[in-house]
Amino acid sequence: MTETNASSGISRLATADADFSARLDHLLAWEGVSDGEVQARVAEILSAVKERGDAALVEASNRFDRLAVADMVELTLDAPRLRRAYEGLPDDQREALAQAAERIRLYHEHQKPESWHYTEENGTVLGQQVMPLDRAGIYVPGGKAAYPSSVLMNAIPAHVAGVREIIMVVPTPDGVLNELVLAAAHLAGVDRVFTVGGAQAIAALAFGTETVPRVDKIVGPGNIYVATAKRAVFGQVGIDMIAGPSEILVISDGGTDPEWLAMDLFSQAEHDEDAQAILVSWDGEHLDAVEAAIDRLLPTLDRHAIVRESLSRRGALIRCRDRAEAVALINRIAPEHLELSVANPEGWLPEVRHAGAIFMGRYTAEALGDYCAGPNHVLPTSGTARFSSPLGVYDFQKRSSIIHCSAEGASTLGRVASVLARGESLTAHARSAEYRIKT
Repeated sequence: MTETNASSGISRLATADADFSARLDHLLAWEGVSDGEVQARVAEILSAVKERGDAALVEASNRFDRLAVADMVELTLDAPRLRRAYEGLPDDQREALAQAAERIRLYHEHQKPESWHYTEENGTVLGQQVMPLDRAGIYVPGGKAAYPSSVLMNAIPAHVAGVREIIMVVPTPDGVLNELVLAAAHLAGVDRVFTVGGAQAIAALAFGTETVPRVDKIVGPGNIYVATAKRAVFGQVGIDMIAGPSEILVISDGGTDPEWLAMDLFSQAEHDEDAQAILVSWDGEHLDAVEAAIDRLLPTLDRHAIVRESLSRRGALIRCRDRAEAVALINRIAPEHLELSVANPEGWLPEVRHAGAIFMGRYTAEALGDYCAGPNHVLPTSGTARFSSPLGVYDFQKRSSIIHCSAEGASTLGRVASVLARGESLTAHARSAEYRIKT
């Protein structure tokens, strides 16, 4: 039977319950597809920007961000403006931002793939050429909170990949600029910033306007209108993913301070009311202690109302029977963030098949990954870690196959291709290959 804590609202579940599977499915359910009304509004915005360019972009920005600008000049920030933002930061913020940027850069340098080729005995050369995208678009959320960390995590891999030009869009409701976000753009190698957001920003990046250049790929999280717009323009441009709410799954063997774990859960729940925070343990007393810590610490949070709503909607403390059930839950949930708060986290790794990022041991708080550990914090959500990976350098590169046949190689391959092509009744294919066959 599912229980709900009267104070925090977080649910208590047990794998031994007869209805556990159904309750877990309900808890995990998240529909990332927007409804018809949202889709219609987004389609209208996309069409307007595609047809009228800058004029439609300015109109939408004035309407949705409560601005009063006359043209795109007022919505454009150049490199010197970004540099001034960085230089004007307080010393501690500037240093922290620089340290985080360097760690993220160093980690992603290790991801860079190399072009390769090999030569067969007859002289035929086969290989792969890796090339960066020409231009990438980075969407950075604005509004409820500012995310300089999102700038670093999206733009630095693009820069490391060798992308020629990085364009950033960020909404500025009521015209408020966040200097930390602009400073992060300077550090991350962003070339130009446009202070536009929402579906209109996605349209501008996808189709191009008189001022905003068309990009090859759009990355970065946003609200339901941004997600809907990204899905709609996919095919015109590449996209990273359709991101759902942030989520964390913590596995604890009972040896970690309950207050640490409560705060780890809060760290995701405070993102928004749809975020998900789940803790799994086979130690019932430990779960009780974590629940007590949640009740005790929740009122001390700045965003306690958001956290309480998030925990009551989608949070849970789950008691499983043993370690094996905990592993099964990991792979069933396929969490965005997985904390293995256990004595020997390395021993768990071979069994973890689905997770966006894995935080190992009692001291590795997920929040470290959000900001400065180095690996990317743009991760697959809503169970998509079953088939998706974190954002990385590889998302800003493409691969071309290399085929260079020698005369002998063309003759050998031509005989194989001829048989297969004629089997498919594609005689022009067959004859093209047969011309190269040595007789």
